[in-house]
Amino acid sequence: MNELFALFSVFFRIGALTFGGGYAMLPMLQKEVVERHGWTTSEAVLDYYALSQCMPGVIAVNAAAFIGYKRRGVAGAIAAVLGVVTPSFIVILIVAALLNNFADNPYVIHAFNGIRVAVAALIVQAILSLWGKAVRDWVGILLFAAVFALSIFTDFSPIWFVVLSAMAGILLKRKAGNQ
Repeated sequence: MNELFALFSVFFRIGALTFGGGYAMLPMLQKEVVERHGWTTSEAVLDYYALSQCMPGVIAVNAAAFIGYKRRGVAGAIAAVLGVVTPSFIVILIVAALLNNFADNPYVIHAFNGIRVAVAALIVQAILSLWGKAVRDWVGILLFAAVFALSIFTDFSPIWFVVLSAMAGILLKRKAGNQ
């Protein structure tokens, strides 16, 4: 029961402090789930995150479900998911009640502009901290460059990038194993 509460509270904090969507949660996942609690590895977080992007729904909810399930099965998944969505639910109720009164307020507009900058910085930090664990050789660098370029210049769904990258990883591993 203590671990279920820990899952709920960790993901509650992540849900409460993550502004900007699933990408912004990566640094907190790394710090809380890997470094602080040791519930999983950095590599597993990357795998869960990639799978979460491929699945329907919110990335944060999917990642919470994967990590919670790994720790405590279905009960852990439920605890983690409830933890990550509860802050958003509370905030949405409050914002919906107050938004019409403050939407045109210059301070609110500037605050949201500042939050966007902070989210961009957190995403860059997550990329830098995960780079060494995700891109390990020249093949990885080339695959990264191809996916990055295609994601900028095309409208392909991220699902295709993940699926095609998985297939490339399998084919390249097979080829390397046959040599």
